[in-house]
Amino acid sequence: MNFQSFGFLAFLAAATAVCLGLARWDRRIAAKCLTLACLIFYIIGGGWAALLVLVLGMAVSAAAVGYLTAPDIRVQPEGDGPAARAYPRTAARRRRCLCLAAAWHTGVLAVFKYTGFVTGGRLSPGWAPLGLSFFTFQQLWLLKEAYTGGFRPEREDLPLYAFFFPSVVSGPILKPQAFFPQLHGEKFLRPDGQDFAAALYAIASGMAKKVLLADNLGIVVGNGWARLDELSAPGGWLVILGYTLQLYFDFSGYCDIAAGCARLFGLRLPVNFDSPYRSLSVGEFWKRWHITLTSFLRECLYFPLGGSKRGTGRAYLNILIVFLASGLWHGAGWTFLIWGGLHGLGQIAERAWGKGRERLPKLLRWAVTFAFVNAAWVFFRAPGVSQALALLKTAVTADFRPPAEWLMADVFAKEAKAFGMVFPALRGWTAPVLTYGLFAAALLAALWPRNAVGQMDHFKPAFWRAAVLALLAAWSVLSFTGVTTFIYSNF
Repeated sequence: MNFQSFGFLAFLAAATAVCLGLARWDRRIAAKCLTLACLIFYIIGGGWAALLVLVLGMAVSAAAVGYLTAPDIRVQPEGDGPAARAYPRTAARRRRCLCLAAAWHTGVLAVFKYTGFVTGGRLSPGWAPLGLSFFTFQQLWLLKEAYTGGFRPEREDLPLYAFFFPSVVSGPILKPQAFFPQLHGEKFLRPDGQDFAAALYAIASGMAKKVLLADNLGIVVGNGWARLDELSAPGGWLVILGYTLQLYFDFSGYCDIAAGCARLFGLRLPVNFDSPYRSLSVGEFWKRWHITLTSFLRECLYFPLGGSKRGTGRAYLNILIVFLASGLWHGAGWTFLIWGGLHGLGQIAERAWGKGRERLPKLLRWAVTFAFVNAAWVFFRAPGVSQALALLKTAVTADFRPPAEWLMADVFAKEAKAFGMVFPALRGWTAPVLTYGLFAAALLAALWPRNAVGQMDHFKPAFWRAAVLALLAAWSVLSFTGVTTFIYSNF
């Protein structure tokens, strides 16, 4: 069930009304109703087979968390008869439990996602459960926190953590400490008026990012990749920049909608994007892009590997391992590994350069970082390494022909048709004006220092804001026909 659909809006309205209505009577029953709604959402989107795979994984996590957080109860004979005594689990047994549970989750992910890649396509399941990558990392984070003593959740809360419908498909990846305490807070299922206003603001903003910006940018990107050999250098850069902006608005739009949906139930999701294209370095980029993934990789992979405590060389190796793992998590293919490796090498180069880089002008540091990120995204999007290299080669050739009209075909198709009917003399200019206007608006929005989720806590309802959001929401809803799924739902 796509967020950008009438079916989802109906589901959200029904789930909100029923759960908040029940919460006035009994909040525990309302919480169970919300869990049931999350399961229904997942079944509609992923099917029963996918649900079974994830339920088994949740059961493994529940058993492991119970073992890791509960003492070892032993019955021993005493003078007055047998008595039960609690003893801490041995370190070896706890470690064995953690490894077995982690092996289950990583094994299931590997079977569904990487079998085809490893076997060269000779063997493949042919499908993967919806949201499996995000589910796996979230469960691994839960196991890690239970093992280190960082958190002990209530067993009855685990299904909602695993299947919370705003985040189950594409995140954010929820750290246990950021989610479970909210289920017992005053605001859970009791949102106030400010929560509702902030939620509608985030949902409308996310819809506009996805439907109006990302999907129209995706048309240019798709046109360009379909006729790669015919692109000029400016056309190549339009495709490269288009995907850079498309991916950002697609994923951050999803996160805005997810945060808005969660706020309707009195829950707060973590900020996942903080104007990443304003970054002055690759390291800063990863503090602003997909923040919850960065936090997970740092806490659950980089630190366990030793971080930077074992010398410079080992720190560089750990950084490279982390980013190769990030690339492989995003997709089973050499292009994703190259993309991850490029970001790892970029961070290593920055660390090796040291503080000398900070003496460069900020504008130069931003330009170099933004160009690097754009070039790396080419491998992320490309169907193969050769196609990625071909596009990069096209972008640096001396072919300065302006972008062809076919590259801009179907951008804001409905709007262009209406514009052409009203101003028939300007039909020849419609596609370029709409396309370049789209890129200008998208670049401005991407470089804007404020983000929707970060502004939710400070959102103040006003008439002009309501009018703008209503216009964006109406425009987005009217554009629902033909919209694509969120890019990150494929990962």
